[in-house]
Amino acid sequence: MPPLLLDTQAFLWWVSDDARLTARARRAIARDACVVSVASCWEMSIKASLGKLTVDGSMEKFIGGQLAANGFTLLPIALEHTTAVARLPFHHRDPFDRLLAAQAIAEELRVVSSDAVFERYGVKRVW
Repeated sequence: MPPLLLDTQAFLWWVSDDARLTARARRAIARDACVVSVASCWEMSIKASLGKLTVDGSMEKFIGGQLAANGFTLLPIALEHTTAVARLPFHHRDPFDRLLAAQAIAEELRVVSSDAVFERYGVKRVW
């Protein structure tokens, strides 16, 4: 089974044990290999700088600590991922989600997300 790419919200809901993360998503995250994109780390850092996300300590310690504690792997952003975004139809205007979709396609990953738009890109979504 291909690894799971957690979108930003799914990652935050997992690490905070938020009830909005579905039981199916929880089972999949607990069972399967998971990756978190550098794009999500960037998005969380932007949200923190805007006051829309608060974490204990620095973002670097928070993200690094959660990746280690949960056994998640960090997915780098490759040139192939960024150029693939140009080939995606505009089903979604969020640049972070578009990059996650491109990464999921290129790396053959399933995406854990509450956002059904990923399916419009042909990406298998777990929710």
